Amino acid sequence: VTMSPVSPVSLTAATSSDEEDDSDSSTKPIRSEKKKNPASLFQTGGDPPKEKKSKKKAPPKGDESEEETPETLQKNSNKKGKAKKSKKKEERPPSPVIEVENLEEFVLQPAPQGVTVKCRVTRDKKGMDRGLYPTYYLHLDNDKKVFLLAGRKRKKSKTSNYLISIDPTDLSRGGENFIGKLRSNLMGTRFTVFDNGANPDRANADWSNVRQELSAVVYETNVLGFKGPRKMTVIIPGMNADCERVPIRPRNDNDGLLMRWQNRNMDNVIELHNKAPVWNDETQSYVLNFHGRVTHASVKNFQIVHSSDPDYIVMQFGRVADDAFTMDYNYPLCAVQAFAIALSSFDGKLACE
Repeated sequence: VTMSPVSPVSLTAATSSDEEDDSDSSTKPIRSEKKKNPASLFQTGGDPPKEKKSKKKAPPKGDESEEETPETLQKNSNKKGKAKKSKKKEERPPSPVIEVENLEEFVLQPAPQGVTVKCRVTRDKKGMDRGLYPTYYLHLDNDKKVFLLAGRKRKKSKTSNYLISIDPTDLSRGGENFIGKLRSNLMGTRFTVFDNGANPDRANADWSNVRQELSAVVYETNVLGFKGPRKMTVIIPGMNADCERVPIRPRNDNDGLLMRWQNRNMDNVIELHNKAPVWNDETQSYVLNFHGRVTHASVKNFQIVHSSDPDYIVMQFGRVADDAFTMDYNYPLCAVQAFAIALSSFDGKLACE
């Protein structure tokens, strides 16, 4: 693909032919089953975790598989996702009905299979250090706008360090609402997502209290510097036969997801990538098809896929207004993983609007 140097390369949200996913989705089969059941992409074995008993049933409504027919994926050429005239403000299909009874449990639980959990991230720059330390809020993207998570960068940290909380007003590390954190390396190119367990230094005898690594993100600067789309690698724990996350509790820094990935020690670890956008001569920009969920061009727009089935979107993220973004995730991700991956893309050293 020849890249034209003229355009400031923005990732345009191409919304092909506006066939929104909520068009009578109940009758549509989940398409990627023709190729593979998505669950099989993420299963790595691993022992079923002994801890959690209560499993939530997937809500029956909302077999809203985001899978699209191959035809719609080709037509990625619409300019910045303009909706068809007949649509007034309907360009974003909302989230299926999702019951969030126990917030803490829900945000750590994988998305139900066959259901896309559609969320909205808002960035609040109000307050004293608003430019440097905005607060990010995650809500379900539907009428009720159910609050899920809040995240904020810690101030006195040498590297980027975001705290993630299940209370929009309490973003303290010591509080009981602290549910996870995102930590970067010094360069700001690699990130690790932890749950709220203990540091390995404070492990109990059987290590069961030690924090799990939920995900890692690696950004690769491309040959064009910041002129082209970014390359992301996302590393997550695999899933066991019961479709539960295999706990990865590193005992030291050499045992974490990043080191395992670097050493190609991929037992119980899954590697995902952002889908490569396609250069579009007509708009002179890179485009990806977000099916109406993204309307503004931004280098932060991305879709995460497994290389064995690039049509199954594990997660997508993109701008819909200056400080508003949609974030949709599918099995096997949970809200904390997806939100933390999204937060990593806001980080200062990578930010290039």
